[in-house]
Amino acid sequence: MSQKKNGTSQLIDGAVGKLEVRIDVPDMAQITRPIAVICHPHPQHGGTMDNKVVYCLARELAALNLAVARFNFRGVGASEGQYGEGNGEADDLVAVIGAMGQQFPGRPLWLVGFSFGGYVAARVSAECAAQHLMLVAPAVTRDYFDVEASVECPGLLIHGSEDQLIEPCAVKAWTTRQLGPISYEQVQGADHFFHGKLNELRQLVKKYAENWLLDG
Repeated sequence: MSQKKNGTSQLIDGAVGKLEVRIDVPDMAQITRPIAVICHPHPQHGGTMDNKVVYCLARELAALNLAVARFNFRGVGASEGQYGEGNGEADDLVAVIGAMGQQFPGRPLWLVGFSFGGYVAARVSAECAAQHLMLVAPAVTRDYFDVEASVECPGLLIHGSEDQLIEPCAVKAWTTRQLGPISYEQVQGADHFFHGKLNELRQLVKKYAENWLLDG
């Protein structure tokens, strides 16, 4: 384990090798606050745990005293293995959730994901009994995955009105088909990567996260 400026880096055991994980635990973290695990964009299109949206999400949740983990999917950074077409990445997320549960036992689980990572987080949410789900421009409507993402827990979906990769109307329709109530928030003028719109994204993340914490 090594200390870095933006968290503690670890290598944990995954299904096909080691996975690189970075954990932020604020000094004043409350022992009852949830664990948040954040998934990054598509590994084959430059997605890593250091993506600016992923970092933004991690920073906002850590500021609320959650134990926050972001990690590299297999084949990215120091994580071993090769791209798993969504199936392998779902296994990676399950492994990270298990490791976080061992380090912070008894805490509720929040799953968070951006783009491809949003698909993975949504897909695993029911299996891992997530308490809440936070998705940013998730790839839930794209048809290059064998298993459809379905959600049973309450959640938030944030989307840019000018997303050039994932159709906002189709994603909004997806939220209405889920068992879990998902609030849909659209950031006007934001593209898929939220260029120039990160402040609006932060405000929504903080607002909903604070409400979820108050509700227990």
